[in-house]
Amino acid sequence: MPYKIAFISLGCAKNLVNTEQMMELCRQAGHTVTGEPEGADVAVLNTCGFIESAKSEAIDNIIQLGELKAAGKLKKLLVAGCLSQRYPDGIREELPEADGLLGTGSYTEVVSAVEELMEGGRPERFADIHRTDEDGARMVTTPPYTAYLKIAEGCSNGCAFCIIPKLRGKYRSRSPETLLAEAKQLAASGVKELIVIAQDITRYGLDLTPRTSLAELLKQLCRLDFCWIRLHYLYPEAITGELIETIAAQPKLLHYLDIPIQHCNDGILKAMRRRTTRAELEDLFAKLRAAMPDVVIRTSLICGL
Repeated sequence: MPYKIAFISLGCAKNLVNTEQMMELCRQAGHTVTGEPEGADVAVLNTCGFIESAKSEAIDNIIQLGELKAAGKLKKLLVAGCLSQRYPDGIREELPEADGLLGTGSYTEVVSAVEELMEGGRPERFADIHRTDEDGARMVTTPPYTAYLKIAEGCSNGCAFCIIPKLRGKYRSRSPETLLAEAKQLAASGVKELIVIAQDITRYGLDLTPRTSLAELLKQLCRLDFCWIRLHYLYPEAITGELIETIAAQPKLLHYLDIPIQHCNDGILKAMRRRTTRAELEDLFAKLRAAMPDVVIRTSLICGL
């Protein structure tokens, strides 16, 4: 029996890509997909559980969707994503509004979870977070001129302040062949701005056999019919000379770089388990500005570690 399934995506663009994959899986299974929970059979809330404000937003959404259920305007609520992965016990005990849970290793099980919900069950799916399928089709929800391309999942950097490896698993690059096929489809659909994303795009390809690199992937993406390509996020210690040369030489690659440095005090950087020093950061920025005088750098900083 087809159901009306509403999707709500919170948090980062990487989470949005997982939401788009779940939407497409449900559409292919014959269900109606919507962004409006009122009147739906099931709402799938894909949550973020990274920082306090994100957790509060997710909890607020669960409560609001619970109120829709109480008013008879929504039948079931499936809570997915990082909050489910991080706090399954807390959700079970304190948020009875949630009828089922889907961890970050189980996005591809959304159809069976929804069907189990509607049959009166209480699905809880928590598959291996280190072995997720990242190559599935997506129902792209961004404006037609722009789209994300997630090139890897997880993170193995192990920064002291970050929970992401425990929520998303170890770093796994997607194959160049799969990425280029997806990028070609996006270009053919009219996408003009491609935003390359991962928890850390700079380490792309280093875990593959044979090994490849972000620079090599970008050269191939630049051959496709995009107007510009934007890069999020580049970790400073993994930015190579080859990568700087590639960004400088390829006109489609925007000279807007998101490089989270987190701090510039060597002692605090060490406590953060970061792999750079202030001198190395300054040297990197000097190299970037020498290669691209017009470069714009966005960063992230943490105070009070």
